[in-house]
Amino acid sequence: ELTGNVQVVNRRRGSTGWRDGGLAVAAAQATRRGNCAFEMASVCFGLQRPASRLCGLFRSTRSALHSASNAQIAQLHAETPCFRSNPLSERLGCNVWLKMDAVQPSGSFKLRGLSRAVVEAAACGATSIVSSSGGNAGLATAHAAREVGLPCTIFVPESTPQPILTKLQQYGAGVVVHGAAWDEANERAVAEAATTGGTLVHPFDQPEVWNGNATLVYELEKDLPRRPDAIVTVCGGGGLLMGILQGLEEVGWESVPVCVAETVGADSLHQSLVRDELVTLPAITSIAKSLGARTMSRTIFEKCRELGSPKVSSWVTTDASAIRACSTFLDEHRVLVEPACGAALAAVYEKAGLLADRQPDDLVVVEVCGGALIDKAMLDNFRRDLDVTDNY
Repeated sequence: ELTGNVQVVNRRRGSTGWRDGGLAVAAAQATRRGNCAFEMASVCFGLQRPASRLCGLFRSTRSALHSASNAQIAQLHAETPCFRSNPLSERLGCNVWLKMDAVQPSGSFKLRGLSRAVVEAAACGATSIVSSSGGNAGLATAHAAREVGLPCTIFVPESTPQPILTKLQQYGAGVVVHGAAWDEANERAVAEAATTGGTLVHPFDQPEVWNGNATLVYELEKDLPRRPDAIVTVCGGGGLLMGILQGLEEVGWESVPVCVAETVGADSLHQSLVRDELVTLPAITSIAKSLGARTMSRTIFEKCRELGSPKVSSWVTTDASAIRACSTFLDEHRVLVEPACGAALAAVYEKAGLLADRQPDDLVVVEVCGGALIDKAMLDNFRRDLDVTDNY
């Protein structure tokens, strides 16, 4: 019924594009939050039916709502390939499947959640987007804002590489450099949004972002031959991890454990779990800058603490191991990923944590989160600086 009603609205208004996705998104939100979300949609889209009547039409299964609500958002993030990796399966001794978010239009998984946040903002009348990131989140936000036709300003820390600044500008975003670390850039973004009335899109700590990242699991449900025995991912601020955990619950895979990889010097989740309290790192010293949130989301930390181990299994590796994994993966799969992604791959190459002693019939999924903060010259420099002379 949701899909049918979206089509009816399209015919009445003659509309195409992002507003259709915004309606569907608002409908799905209404089933979680009550009539208030659909009251908002009624205002945004000029619907004639009472919100209470419309909400009644959308009482359906969660997976059906999810599919319908993503009908338009899927045009912003790609449904990425998922396939069995022969090299990694041989190494781990079981069936290793790769979820290839490295091929998203903006270069990483970030487009899933941030396109959702931008589309919802546009559907509710946002006139501009403000966000903060010195990397993949900024690129995803700028890409999504351009697609829906909204001006966008991204606040970035001073450590942001020039190629990223150039890419942001190529997406049409305004770029403001502020502060030594992301945290300072984000404070400036919050102030800017409050002053100008722009809509603030957080790079990882926002329910709309988690909802978008959860699409990854729905795609796994469709593409895998069966329920996985483990999922391997990474954690910076925690938006990807939260999306995976949420998606697993929504498709009925609550029992699937998640191996969460970080690098030394960007391991805010691991430090927080060890101390049983939210930890702020003194500085980000890892080269895996995409994992570089000194303080992860409190909500996501509390979620991980609630679930506990082995449901959420934390594992930390070195920068050298992450780079060795990137180099090996490039040779084996002809795909270049950044060090943050290399941390997850290193967990497989090293049979780390819950990946040890896997049975031949086991199915393990690796989220190849991608990343735009790398090129071949950078990889070669990292190998030289870290004395990485061989592959796994």
